[in-house]
Amino acid sequence: MPTEQDIWNALEVVKDPEIPTLSMVDMGIITKVEVRGESSVYVEMTPTFTGCPAIKMMEGMVSDRLKEIGIQTVEVVTNFEKPWDSNKLTDRGLMCLKKHGLAPPVKHEGEVTQELLEHVECPFCGSKNTEMKSPFGPTLCRSMHYCNNCLQAFEGFKPVV
Repeated sequence: MPTEQDIWNALEVVKDPEIPTLSMVDMGIITKVEVRGESSVYVEMTPTFTGCPAIKMMEGMVSDRLKEIGIQTVEVVTNFEKPWDSNKLTDRGLMCLKKHGLAPPVKHEGEVTQELLEHVECPFCGSKNTEMKSPFGPTLCRSMHYCNNCLQAFEGFKPVV
């Protein structure tokens, strides 16, 4: 019988469809795992945004992965009772965002201010000599920045409460 940790380990290879260098576990999207029998597993997930167009795709990816490891009955439920926030990203997730060329969001205390977006660390050179060019990026969760040291434009992953 698989353990809960076995399931979490298996799900670490299920990548976020938008940022494929990052797993759904490290993104903090997988919020609950329960082994309910010898070959039955329940998984709860909370996508980053309520209107995420990839919800059904992500549910399918989770189900497919668990069936690959021999789980016969998989129930994947999307739950919005406790909204996702950027503090749910794991440390490995933050490193993966940086590897992907995105400035990771800073940890917040429940309030996101303009200051948190202003001088984010450049994912290319590590400088904080950066400026936000636009709070609007290609997706709702990103902003556009410029590094005055390495002269690179980059996207920042916004802190989300």
